[in-house]
Amino acid sequence: MEGYNDVVRWLVCGATAGLSVDLSLYPIDTIKTRLQSEQGFLKAGGFKNVYRGMSSVAVGSAPGAAVFFTAYYAGKKVVTTDSPIGEALRASLAEIAACLIRVPTEVLKQRAQTATAATTLSGLVRQTYQTDGFRGFYRGYLTTVFREIPFSFIEFPIWEFLKRRWAAHKNRDKCKPFESAVCGSIAGSFSAAVTTPLDVAKTRVMLYQGPDRPSALKMLRQVYTQEGPAKLFAGAVPRTIWMGVGGYVFFFAFEFSQQLSLHLF
Repeated sequence: MEGYNDVVRWLVCGATAGLSVDLSLYPIDTIKTRLQSEQGFLKAGGFKNVYRGMSSVAVGSAPGAAVFFTAYYAGKKVVTTDSPIGEALRASLAEIAACLIRVPTEVLKQRAQTATAATTLSGLVRQTYQTDGFRGFYRGYLTTVFREIPFSFIEFPIWEFLKRRWAAHKNRDKCKPFESAVCGSIAGSFSAAVTTPLDVAKTRVMLYQGPDRPSALKMLRQVYTQEGPAKLFAGAVPRTIWMGVGGYVFFFAFEFSQQLSLHLF
């Protein structure tokens, strides 16, 4: 029963964390997406309707984060070492699993955010299916994984390292939820800044409307040669802010709900 309770706890707490951060910081994510779009910030919507596409996030955010944390902590049964490499590998494998749910949500959300598609969830689903079929919902899956693995490879070892150091500094076994959240904010901000070019490539691939399916590397080369190296860091500021604040909300919600869940099951 203990193993079953752990899985339920990871699912519930992961879902709580994902929904908390995505819904509370959605406008910042919209601005970041529009800055990265090929059509330009103003044509993509500017500062108008910054909550457009939130319905897709409300549907997909919770299960995506739930799968991530379940895979991350269950991975400790396989990758038992607490070294940075072990933590990075567990986070990477968890991202691959979570992206199976996260990518369709991202596709629908970003097309709504840039006003290139219908803005209702049913309209987005219908238009995407009519244009590309079922595989259209996974446009950019490999590109997203290509972004998420380096991000998690950096973020989670830093998060775990900072938590251990702070707990040792306080002569405790573990951090309090708000302390873990600060560590997550620092780790998320740094990881977001250095992986922005991969995020730009992911956004462009998901928004691409042509018949072919450009790869992340092709998109990176295209942006670099046609728009200059600075464009690879488009949206870096809102992305770093989003991940910094979002990291705090995300990890606080996860750690706090974990503590609360110990009294429930």
